[in-house]
Amino acid sequence: MTTKKGATELEKADTPMGVVFGRVTLEHIDSGFDFFKTYCVKNNIVIITDYPDDKLIGTADIPNLIVVNPNGIEIRGQVTNIEGMDSDVFEIIICGISYPFFEEEFPHQVKYIMTNSKTSNDDR
Repeated sequence: MTTKKGATELEKADTPMGVVFGRVTLEHIDSGFDFFKTYCVKNNIVIITDYPDDKLIGTADIPNLIVVNPNGIEIRGQVTNIEGMDSDVFEIIICGISYPFFEEEFPHQVKYIMTNSKTSNDDR
């Protein structure tokens, strides 16, 4: 059984790389640092950054982390990780989302990069 732990808009992207990321709003979790650290230790997930005094953590790939869009379709990449700190924000990063799924799921990001690319080329 999967339990929802948070939400994100995946509001940022590196379109050519098939990467989306965004702020995570955690639900019913007092300390994201404690939650993610406990989860990673329990599930043998590599912790890349760990500063307990600052409550800052960065993880390697979390293979069992499931991210779905509002229609329940899973957004899957090659790597999904979390980074952040209790006194600021936590972000989720999904890397290596394949095409054409990326283009279908994030058309606004593709349009943005195409618009910026065209503008850049017109300036030459």
